[in-house]
Amino acid sequence: MSPLWLETTNDLSSSVQNQPAKAYLNLGCGYRVHSAWINVDFAATSEGVIAHNLIQGIPFPDASFDVVYHSHVLEHFSRSSAITFLQECYRVLRPQGVIRVVVPDLEQITRTYLQALEQSIAGNSEWNPRYDWMLLELLDQVARHQSGGEMYSHLAQSKLKDPEFIVQRCGTEIKNLIESRATSPQVTPPVSRTRRILRQVYRFLNHASSRREAVLKFILGSEYTALQIGRFRQSGEVHQWMYDRHSLDRLLQHSGFSSIVQRSATESYIPDWCSYQLDTEHDGSVYKPDSLFMEAIKLA
Repeated sequence: MSPLWLETTNDLSSSVQNQPAKAYLNLGCGYRVHSAWINVDFAATSEGVIAHNLIQGIPFPDASFDVVYHSHVLEHFSRSSAITFLQECYRVLRPQGVIRVVVPDLEQITRTYLQALEQSIAGNSEWNPRYDWMLLELLDQVARHQSGGEMYSHLAQSKLKDPEFIVQRCGTEIKNLIESRATSPQVTPPVSRTRRILRQVYRFLNHASSRREAVLKFILGSEYTALQIGRFRQSGEVHQWMYDRHSLDRLLQHSGFSSIVQRSATESYIPDWCSYQLDTEHDGSVYKPDSLFMEAIKLA
């Protein structure tokens, strides 16, 4: 079978051919894009974003980029698929190219959970809501069976306790959600990008899909719920694995990378990193404070 990049569209090919001297690739970009980068996501979230399913590989030739960056993407791959994905990142990097990987920080989450557990057991009532949140942060994004999970049910409470702690932990997205809840009591969980695309297809094929679902429900009976859960678990929203600095370091080594180092949101091998505002906001605050930031280099 030929490599995936040999089968790419003309648009993808022209994107590579028209790269600047320093070519930067932003994978799973969502709405965090920059015009100096080639931005790729499952769906075209904005103008200039290339739509591509990264499970199928990275759709560019070998040694195409000086930098590959992805934030809160790797944890959505299974453990085995993550190795394949990082090897793809290695393939498309030029020698001396930089990879920057951002994931939820398992170590930070578990240390804060243990602190909250000890404080709550000790009778420090201030830490009770923090303990509740840390349990959700640790488990919900792995265990949930529906979009938004228990996290969004928690945020939908009429009197949310200690929202400042939650914002400090999780950053801009949660802050915006809490503020929107203050003006509109009904909190609607965000739809994953995969599910959003599927819904558009379902609307287009509304009558056919409705008949299909009715037949499936009739055939499967009570097992139809399990089918729905299985569909959601494969939708791309849940976390398939989590990483700390040691496990991610080992994974990057296994994928061929060298000079592996833990960074802050503002530190980088990448020149003028903060100017791109991918891990930081306009005011200098960190976009996702609960993150682990790691970088490495492809030497050869």
